[in-house]
Amino acid sequence: MGKKLYITTAIPYVNGTPHIGHAVGYLLADIWTRYQQQNGKEVRFQVGTDEHGNKIAVKAAENNLEPKAYTDQMYVNFESLMKKVGASYTDFIRTTDPHHIGAVQYIWQQLQPYIYKGTYEGWYCQGCESFVTDKEATTNNGICPDHNQPYQRLSEDNYYLKTSAFTEKVREAIETGRMEIVPEFRKKEFLELIKDGIQDVSISRPRKNLSWGVPVPGDPDQIMYVWIDALANYITVLGYPDKVGWEEYWPADVQVIGKDILRFHAGIWPPMLLGLGLPLPKKLLVHGHVNVGNVKMSKTLGNGVDPNKIIDEYGLDAFRYFFARHIPTLDDGDFTWEKFEMAYNTELGNDLGNLISRVSGMVTRYQSGVVGDALQSDHDMKPYYDAMNHLQFDQALDNVWLTIRSLNKYIEMVKPWEIAKQRESDPEAESHLGEVLGHAVGTLIQIGHQLSPFLPNTSDVINKTFGTGVVVPLETVGGLFPKIYQYSEDPRTATTVAAPAKEA
Repeated sequence: MGKKLYITTAIPYVNGTPHIGHAVGYLLADIWTRYQQQNGKEVRFQVGTDEHGNKIAVKAAENNLEPKAYTDQMYVNFESLMKKVGASYTDFIRTTDPHHIGAVQYIWQQLQPYIYKGTYEGWYCQGCESFVTDKEATTNNGICPDHNQPYQRLSEDNYYLKTSAFTEKVREAIETGRMEIVPEFRKKEFLELIKDGIQDVSISRPRKNLSWGVPVPGDPDQIMYVWIDALANYITVLGYPDKVGWEEYWPADVQVIGKDILRFHAGIWPPMLLGLGLPLPKKLLVHGHVNVGNVKMSKTLGNGVDPNKIIDEYGLDAFRYFFARHIPTLDDGDFTWEKFEMAYNTELGNDLGNLISRVSGMVTRYQSGVVGDALQSDHDMKPYYDAMNHLQFDQALDNVWLTIRSLNKYIEMVKPWEIAKQRESDPEAESHLGEVLGHAVGTLIQIGHQLSPFLPNTSDVINKTFGTGVVVPLETVGGLFPKIYQYSEDPRTATTVAAPAKEA
């Protein structure tokens, strides 16, 4: 087995409640993790919370709490969401952890040859915790489009990291694919952004303007810029620099990030790593944003969707299914309750749920529950594996659904219930029926295997129902989707009672 694998997710600020975007990041990382584990790989999977910076300090003050006490209350919201979306993570980091703080100060000292003092004069968005160029500020009419707040004009003495010194190395790593940015159009966007070189970045703020953060070693009047502290988590969580074994997992195989933080992960993080003499991550998987009814989610509009609500009402697999298949892995997607209901009722309920129910019912009724020979499916698996390996999880699920629909069509075409009626008059009907149901069960077992990284519970139900060679009733192994079946093997008389429609 090759190098142990490592996947990371972006660490969110704990000053708000978790939203769909966070859930999508954890879900994508979890699908990849489960897929690799299914193929015998050992994976470390990092999650965590970003707990320093002015945004946190302001929120803490509003709640009459010290910043650390505030973050102690807030980080659990994210931890519970990670667990709720089924993220099988191995490592959880808080940037307030003592080991992380010590490691970040060590990193600063190692980067000393590339650090110099200067005066920053320009624009800053407190919402993004980031400095913006004059050009960006002008383009956005002086207002941050993400936070709807005017940029602040700053003039302060800071430390700078000479990120410009690494422009050519970073560009070459991206162009040759040594650090691959997926999808391709995001790679092009970033290369366009740095066509005139990576700009040096301010990496500290005066303590009088930023008190809540990691102190700069040797200069108590300066606090580290939150992004330097946050990006370092990907290696400090592994134990860098002092704990044994961290090198077994670095460089990361995949770093899952949202499109809005690509410039930090491709423009600041690689220069930090190069300055430390460490290899760059192999891939940055850049996912898009989830809109609601084609409108961007915002606190102002109050159109956010709580992932907890979806999971509580429809079950975890329904949530994972919609966001893995109907939200493109590599681009923006759109959520509405109507689209969700449609996918839930027609695809999960009818296409898959009824299929499993019908096949298990027919094997039970016509063959006393004995599967016989579960014939190997003849469906081409290559498109599925190609999509998984190219991180196009939505396309992989599309491929699984082609198999599900073709099996439904096959059953409707060969009509096993008609073959069963002929058994008394036709001596060959028994073996023909056995072949038909054996093919159906074999295909369902393959479907279960392919669904395992996406819908762990559904995959488990399929495996328990058919995997032993004797059908175990669905009621015994645990239901599929919170949906009521009125079962009939003949699709013309099978009906389902759909979940109650939700108001938009």
